[in-house]
Amino acid sequence: MSDEVKLSPVEEIKETSQYLRGDIPEELVDGQTGFGKSSVQLLKHHGTYEQEDRDGRAERRANGDKETLNIFMVRTRIPGGKLTSEQLLAELDLCDELGNTTLRATSRQGLQLHGVLKTNLKESIRRINDIQLTTLGACGDVNRNVMCCPAPTAGPIHDQLQKLAAELANHFAPHTSSYHDIWLTDVETGEKTKVTDDVVEPIYGKVYLPRKFKMGIALPDDNCIDIYTHDLGLLAIIRDGQIVGYNMLVGGGQGVTPAIKKTYPALAHRMAFVRPAQVIEVAEAVVKVQRDFGNREDRKQARLKYLIADWGLSAFKAKVEEYVGYPLTACEPDDVTDVDHHMGWREQGDGKWCYGLCVASGRILDNDEMQLKSALRAICRELKPGIRLTAQQSILFADIAEADRSRLEELLRTHHVPLSEQALPVRLLSLACVAWPTCGLSITESERAMPGVLTELEEELTRQGLEDEQITVRMTGCPNGCARPYNCDIGLVGKAKEKYTLYVGGRTAGDRLSYILKDLVPRDELIATLAPVLARFKSERSDGESFGDYCHRVGAEALQALCCG
Repeated sequence: MSDEVKLSPVEEIKETSQYLRGDIPEELVDGQTGFGKSSVQLLKHHGTYEQEDRDGRAERRANGDKETLNIFMVRTRIPGGKLTSEQLLAELDLCDELGNTTLRATSRQGLQLHGVLKTNLKESIRRINDIQLTTLGACGDVNRNVMCCPAPTAGPIHDQLQKLAAELANHFAPHTSSYHDIWLTDVETGEKTKVTDDVVEPIYGKVYLPRKFKMGIALPDDNCIDIYTHDLGLLAIIRDGQIVGYNMLVGGGQGVTPAIKKTYPALAHRMAFVRPAQVIEVAEAVVKVQRDFGNREDRKQARLKYLIADWGLSAFKAKVEEYVGYPLTACEPDDVTDVDHHMGWREQGDGKWCYGLCVASGRILDNDEMQLKSALRAICRELKPGIRLTAQQSILFADIAEADRSRLEELLRTHHVPLSEQALPVRLLSLACVAWPTCGLSITESERAMPGVLTELEEELTRQGLEDEQITVRMTGCPNGCARPYNCDIGLVGKAKEKYTLYVGGRTAGDRLSYILKDLVPRDELIATLAPVLARFKSERSDGESFGDYCHRVGAEALQALCCG
């Protein structure tokens, strides 16, 4: 790197970390409840975030306890959301034995443990590896979990997509030995192994990427993984029932810092068509261009979307061609047209069935109303289905025999778990981030507020005769956009205490950004603010026009006057 570049503090931490090792081994056994600032940053690359239970903070302070109660989130990387019943059962055991008794399916097809204590951190990560999964690369400035349509449809198309997701995940996984040394060995105190050769990380180098990097694979008629929100997206191009290549999209990203005007959400750009044999080498060239030219001075400007905005798509594509060593062809005309939420019963095409179960905000738990965790245990032990996690935080049970369909439903009902057929489309298509109490960035509630918001919205939709409408609603506790709120029909983004910025005008297909309908809307006024817009949509919509398309056609000025006048 040039001596003239003033690295951000995180870059300096990575540069001196000896490939993500830093002081983690020593601090892991130092008797403290948390880690030092440098280790907190490095730990993200190992798949864990240091957090705090913010609900209990005020009570602890009132009792004179000024110490922070450190807890950890541990995220499992699961390419394409594909795992076995045995692996899910093991994750459920972990959440009971080492976590806060809940497990969470993420919006990127992974699983998260919450409330893990530092003393249990090594055991948690080791046991995840024991079931042939990993946390390495689930977080941090590397390629994150590779997303892919999880549908277990028999036939070559989905098999090829899921095979490619696994290949990309393996190819872009960090190679550092520090992960194994710290988490998977029996060494109790850490004597650092000095590693200085950049060949250790042939793609990333010793400072890794300037910021996180996300990849996803989709089909034109099923953009269930939101391909336009990724740093690198691959849209399968199908001719005569065969995948002939992929339209490669670059530069998507959802994160925003409202106080910093130079930050913004962006949808990916259509860059080039690549043949199947070219995918990995062209993807590697894209990653390396971001590695070498991405902003390492300002993390707010470090995502790939800002590099492309600065250079322009043509210049970026030319640099990728320079790295890969040959010219790239233009994208095929194919683009996203629809989304499948994969809920309810679906034939797989091989004589077996798949059932998509809607999981509210991805939270898997038992309580007085519903015993979802126990239901999953019973289903996995008795029926042993394949498990697929969706980008909507829900679960698919794959490879169910015809004779077992009624038994699966019986097990769900016995544990008071609502069937997906009982939910309105708006609930099936909803997303919410974790937010309070564990995410340190959250300003407002999200996961815990979303069920009530959806109930109110369902009541309003039913009152207006719109209950069958396919409307995507996504809520986040802050503007970072982890639940992808900026390209859906209705986005609710935490802005101040118990107040949200209300976005409309995106759409279910995910290929258009939304706009602000109203800022700083109190939580209890969200649905009342939307009600007149929904009423006008019902009376003025064109034949077959969706809510998002209607809001986009009518425009911000007209709808803002309606709800803000």
